[in-house]
Amino acid sequence: MSSNGAGDELDGGHVDAEVDAEPARARAGGVGRDSASEAAAREATVVDRSFQVAYKLAYRMMRVYWGVRRPATHGALVTLWNQGELLLIQNSYVSYRSLPGGYVGRYETGAEAAVRELREEIGVVARIEQLEKVYDEVKDWEGKRDHVEVFKLELPARPVVRIDHREVISAGWYTPARALELDLFPPIRLILEAKVAGRPLSQT
Repeated sequence: MSSNGAGDELDGGHVDAEVDAEPARARAGGVGRDSASEAAAREATVVDRSFQVAYKLAYRMMRVYWGVRRPATHGALVTLWNQGELLLIQNSYVSYRSLPGGYVGRYETGAEAAVRELREEIGVVARIEQLEKVYDEVKDWEGKRDHVEVFKLELPARPVVRIDHREVISAGWYTPARALELDLFPPIRLILEAKVAGRPLSQT
């Protein structure tokens, strides 16, 4: 589970990050940037909505646990960029937009977890050497001591993004300015504000 549009929302197949895939706008018949979303390949089913409820309940239970135990956690996220736009996802159990990613396993590095989560969460395959780390910080978040690593991946073409309508309920491409109008996971806001201002990212 990740703890952490109106852009071009996508739903579909699977793409290797190295492959020059057909751009989503061409498939959508010329859908422009920051415009109405594409029609999803399928609508969420009753089973999907049941999973969404289960995710929300599980997340609330986790928030209670974190508030009592104050655990240390480690997550890895990926900023996927194509033609100056960033892919943001909406998880079913939180109100803010986030990035593809999730928890780092006990025997994983942050980069290894990022590659795994890209494949599992949205069907994008990448190699560790393609990732560039852009953020690495430990802060208090939702009752836990959260170590967050964020990696950058530039894509030569816009992939078809597969979402499960259960944990991830939407995904869309946004310009930095448009993304900053949304409710974002805090590290994403820091990264985008620095990018828009043309300054190095300041971490404390």
